Amino acid sequence: MDAQERYDYWLEIAEYDFVTAQAMLDSKRWLYVVFMCQQAIEKHVKGLYTLYVNDEVPRTHNVRALVSRFESELQTPVPEEKMELFDELSAYYLNNRYPDFMAKLSAQIKKDEAERIFSQTKEAFEWLRTLKP
Repeated sequence: MDAQERYDYWLEIAEYDFVTAQAMLDSKRWLYVVFMCQQAIEKHVKGLYTLYVNDEVPRTHNVRALVSRFESELQTPVPEEKMELFDELSAYYLNNRYPDFMAKLSAQIKKDEAERIFSQTKEAFEWLRTLKP
């Protein structure tokens, strides 16, 4: 599989995750809205990583760390507000090995927060499309 095929693979599953985030928003499952937003952005960034770095994607959920590996190849630096969103989303990665953490996080995510994250993710997702070389 070449870099373009790997990118297409990652983008396809990122788009699926974003549609799932919308479905979770519609069904008022706030925790899963933010988790699926995190997954969508992470996978989209992993797709871009394959294009810019042309290497196997590291096993990390830290979106900022992934972007930092190819940011120097971009025509303009990543705006700080995008990096802040990436940091916030990375904090929403759910590891199902820690159910106590999931319960605590679930109690903290309310409708307004989920809607804000979804809206910012939608804008960032479209912005990420502009980074494809």
